[in-house]
Amino acid sequence: MSKAYELAKEAYAELGVDTEKAIAALKKLQISIHCWQGDDVAGFENSDQGLTGGIQTTGNYPGKARNPEELRADFKKMLTYVPGNHRISIHANYAETDGKVDRNKLEGKHFDNWIAFAKENNIGIDFNPTMFSHPMAASGFTLSSLDEGVRNFWVEHCIASREIAEYIGEKLNDKVVTNVWIPDGFKDIPVDRLTPRKLLEDSLDKIFAKKMKYNIDSVESKVFGIGAESCTVGSHEFYTGYAVKNQTYLTLDTGHFHPTECVSDKLTGVINFVPGILLHVSRPVRWDSDHVVILDDELKTIGAEIVRQDLFDKVAVGLDFFDASINRIAAWTIGVRNTLKSFLIGFLEPTSKLFEFEHSGDYTSRLAMLEELKSMPWNAVWDEYCERENIPTGVKWLDDVKKYESQVLSNR
Repeated sequence: MSKAYELAKEAYAELGVDTEKAIAALKKLQISIHCWQGDDVAGFENSDQGLTGGIQTTGNYPGKARNPEELRADFKKMLTYVPGNHRISIHANYAETDGKVDRNKLEGKHFDNWIAFAKENNIGIDFNPTMFSHPMAASGFTLSSLDEGVRNFWVEHCIASREIAEYIGEKLNDKVVTNVWIPDGFKDIPVDRLTPRKLLEDSLDKIFAKKMKYNIDSVESKVFGIGAESCTVGSHEFYTGYAVKNQTYLTLDTGHFHPTECVSDKLTGVINFVPGILLHVSRPVRWDSDHVVILDDELKTIGAEIVRQDLFDKVAVGLDFFDASINRIAAWTIGVRNTLKSFLIGFLEPTSKLFEFEHSGDYTSRLAMLEELKSMPWNAVWDEYCERENIPTGVKWLDDVKKYESQVLSNR
C-alpha cells in the first residue's frame, strides 16, 4: 500500500469508515458504457445518413470508429483505463447486416459478434431500440404516429429489440436492460396532446405483451429535443405513470430535465413504485447536450444517494453522452472514471453516523460532517484501487491514449 493510502485509511477509520470495504463495494459496481460515443452515434446501417430525432453530435475530432472492428477495438482500449468489470450498451443500429436488414426484421444473430466480444472481455450487454435516423421516423413521430403503418413498423422494431435482448441474455446467462426512448413531439404548440399519448400507450402495451426471462424493459422520458421543443409525447409524467402501472423500469437521464431539476432527488421519489430505475449519467449544458460527464456536485450526490439507501439491486447505472470535439476514447474514460469516483465517495461516507445525526434532529452535526467529508483524501483510495486493478492512476492513461491516437486513430 502507498503511504498516501495508509494515511487515508487511518483518516477514514477515525470516522468509522473502512476503506477496504469501500474498495470491495466499488469493485462490484458495473457501469453500462454506451457504444455510441466511439462513432458519434452513426451505427452501421448507413454511415452517410445524418442524425435525426433531436440528436446532434458536434465536433469533427479525427479518428472516429468507421466499422464494428474499429469500434470494438477502441472500446477494448478504453477498458484498460477503467477499473472493474462493466457492460456495453448497444443500440439496434449497431447490428451487423451490411445494411441489408431493416430494423423491424433484426434478429439476435445480427449481434453475435457483440456477444463474442462481451464473452472475450468479461463484460455484460444492455440494449436499445433505435427510433431515430431512419426514413420511417422522418415525420418526427414513431410509436405515437397517427400513421398506423409507421406506428406498426416501430412496434415491430421494439418487439424485435426485446427478442434480441432475450437472445443476448440467454447467450450470456445474464439480465439485459432494454431501454425504449422515442423522439416523438411537436415543434410548435399542439392542441391535442392526449391522442398521441394514447397511441403511445397502446404501442407500448403491444411491445411489452410477451413476458421474458432475461430482458428487463425500461422507458425513458425527455423534456424536449430539436424539432420537438413545445411538447414531448413521452414526458416524465407519462412514463412515470406508465412504469408504475405496468411495472417496467423507469429510465432517469440526468440530461432530460429542466436545468434546476436534480435526478438525485427523483431517485427515492419513484424507487418504491417501480421494479427498478435505469440511470443514464450525462451532463447537460443548458439543454440535453450530452457533454462528457464531469465530477460535479450532482454526480457526487447521485452516487451518494444510491449508496446511502443501498439501491444497487434496483438501480442499473449507465452512461449516455457523445462528444466529437475531443478524443473519443478519452471522453469514454473520463466519463466512466468520474462515475466510479462518485460512487467511491459515497462508499466512503459514514452513512450510519449521518443518518443518526439527521434522525435525531442534530442538523448542525450533519452539516459539519458533510462539509468535512468534502476535503477527505478519497483520491488516495481511488489511486489504491486503480493500482490493485493494474489501471493507470491520475492522468497517466492520457499518454497511452495519445500514443494510440498517433498510431491507430490518425490513420483512419
